[in-house]
Amino acid sequence: MVSAFDVAAAVVDPELRVVTIADLGILRDVTVDAGRVTVTITPTYSGCPAMDVIRADIRRALAAAGHDDVEIVTALRPAWSTDLISESGRSKLAAAGIAPPGPAGGPVALTLRVRCPRCGGCDTEELSRFGSTACKALWRCRACAEPFDRVKPL
Repeated sequence: MVSAFDVAAAVVDPELRVVTIADLGILRDVTVDAGRVTVTITPTYSGCPAMDVIRADIRRALAAAGHDDVEIVTALRPAWSTDLISESGRSKLAAAGIAPPGPAGGPVALTLRVRCPRCGGCDTEELSRFGSTACKALWRCRACAEPFDRVKPL
């Protein structure tokens, strides 16, 4: 039987379909006590509209794995940051043409250039602070002329 943690960790983010909630660092904890599964998640930001879908997807995945008694807890502290995106998650985002935020582990630096996830060029520009979802910005590469989303660093 697959562990409750593994089942929850495999749930795909509904806005960034190439990564799981574990890849993004949204999944904080999964415990099982007397048959009850408690899943702790943290939104990428407090108004994230995807949280209802994520909760429903977690419940559905756990139910399919035989876990019917599920509690989902939303933890706002510590706050989520892009430092929580795994290296695997960063690689998956880049492979899908979404520029991941800079490396984890430090303060958010002022970004003057963003590497194009399609051609690797650094001659890019931000077109809009708002991309296809609230957690992404729209950028364009001047070298290959392709637009791309970039996950906003937090």
